[in-house]
Amino acid sequence: MTKIQNPLELINERVKEAIADAVIAAGLVTREELPAITLEVPKDKAHGDLATNAAMQLTKIAKRNPRQIAEAIVEHLDSSHAVIEKAEIAGPGFINFTLSKHYLYPVISLVAEQGEDYGRINIGQGQKVEVEFVSANPTGSLHLGHARGAAVGDALCNVLDFAGYKVSREYYINDAGNQVANLCRSIETRYLQELGQPAEMPEDGYHGEDIKGFARELVLEKGDSLLAMTPGDRAAFFRTYGLEKELDKIKRDLGRFRVSFDIWFSETSLYENGEVLNSLDELRQRGEVYEQEGATWLQTTKYGDDKDRVLIKNDGTYTYLTPDIAYHSDKYGRGYDKMINIWGADHHGYIPRMKAAMSALGNDPDKLVVLIAQMVSLFQDGEKVKMSKRTGKAVTMEELMEEVGIDAIRYFFTMRSMDSHLDFDMDLAISTSNENPVFYVQYAHARICSIFRQAEEQGITLPDLSQVDYTKLTAVHEYDLLRKIGELPSEIAVAAEGYAPHRLVRYVYDLAALFHSYYKAERVITEDGAQTLARLALLGATRTTIANVLRLIAVTSPDKM
Repeated sequence: MTKIQNPLELINERVKEAIADAVIAAGLVTREELPAITLEVPKDKAHGDLATNAAMQLTKIAKRNPRQIAEAIVEHLDSSHAVIEKAEIAGPGFINFTLSKHYLYPVISLVAEQGEDYGRINIGQGQKVEVEFVSANPTGSLHLGHARGAAVGDALCNVLDFAGYKVSREYYINDAGNQVANLCRSIETRYLQELGQPAEMPEDGYHGEDIKGFARELVLEKGDSLLAMTPGDRAAFFRTYGLEKELDKIKRDLGRFRVSFDIWFSETSLYENGEVLNSLDELRQRGEVYEQEGATWLQTTKYGDDKDRVLIKNDGTYTYLTPDIAYHSDKYGRGYDKMINIWGADHHGYIPRMKAAMSALGNDPDKLVVLIAQMVSLFQDGEKVKMSKRTGKAVTMEELMEEVGIDAIRYFFTMRSMDSHLDFDMDLAISTSNENPVFYVQYAHARICSIFRQAEEQGITLPDLSQVDYTKLTAVHEYDLLRKIGELPSEIAVAAEGYAPHRLVRYVYDLAALFHSYYKAERVITEDGAQTLARLALLGATRTTIANVLRLIAVTSPDKM
């Protein structure tokens, strides 16, 4: 892909250069004294295309009031240098710029040349980033919270990749705790019961229908052959079998949800490889732990935690924190520039102790970024949905996919900042109206495809874009579309740096809204052949941009609706 500078970035630099040259020409300050000049897009279109507060920034250095400085800048401004049509002073010294609109035309060629890569940038410069998300215990079906974590985690990975980072997606398998042991005992109990053997479910056993199903499958496959095993061998068999079954189900649901992982990291491996003991030994050698009341404590208060944390309880067993320290130490050892965890809302208090533990091991805690995905509430028929109609238990990701559809879930779950609670209206999500935001955006893409089909039916095809007369694009709606399309690279940068994929959902909705407004206001296929080609070229860039953004959040771009 040929590297082409974004026209919007280019024009911003040219305006900044023009302002700087005017400041110097006016004798306000020397070039060495000149601070960095900033530009912003005014919220009110009546105030022009760009605005600067440079006059206010220069007040102390130039020893004049901002209004006088602004007047001097405008007087010495070389408008032709920066394609500036008009510069006006507003308020105490703001300068508003109206630009010649032809600077936007190269956006169309840029999108056409880069295609599916339009919007791709390289602020990451190949830095290695690991993102761990979902990481649900392999003891049952994925639920709503997992689905939101999967949607935002996957979208964030896509955005980071698009921004030039080298991304590794990781799922941490909690396969070493009591919950897994209870799962395996539950399957064994159901297997014995299927064979008519006396067996009682463990106190914290799993009573789901899937456990009974696993047991029935085993009887069909193995008969009663497992009864001949020693209790220890049989327990080991059920552990392997149960984990495999549950993980297969999780992988199946995530795959259907368009989420894949590069690494499936087993908690058990931390014990088998001695990493838990190694982490404890290193903390002891560093003088970071102490013994009290028969337990082993980590001095996390040294690093900002509100209290010290137990690593080994007085009965000799580890707390949840201990293997987690080993796991994160392993991550640091893999040489990532940044490690991002997406945790559920109930883990918020866990952040300072984990960062403290990493500091205690001599690792840079700032390399560990923890994002919190808040809870989701389902609503249907105006009422909150608490339980599955089918099972009477929590609604699973699988049920939601069947009832609502993957596009709607992915869009809605990524639509809000992950640290805010999300109310998910199932009726809205499946509706085919403009009130449904995912339908609204997808319909923009489909409508553009329809326009191109109409043009083809009339024998109209786009020539090489260098032959298109873009001066035919003069409508305000066309300038709005061009500017919005041109903003995508900077939106990608902000979304990546702020770990905020929801910004792109807002962006693509706004772009779709601009297109729908344009479609209502202007005919695309007109009697003026040159104008028609220019408008088709503009819509081609719009379609590509919508599709690129939807792909980042794993939502499809239909040709027909």
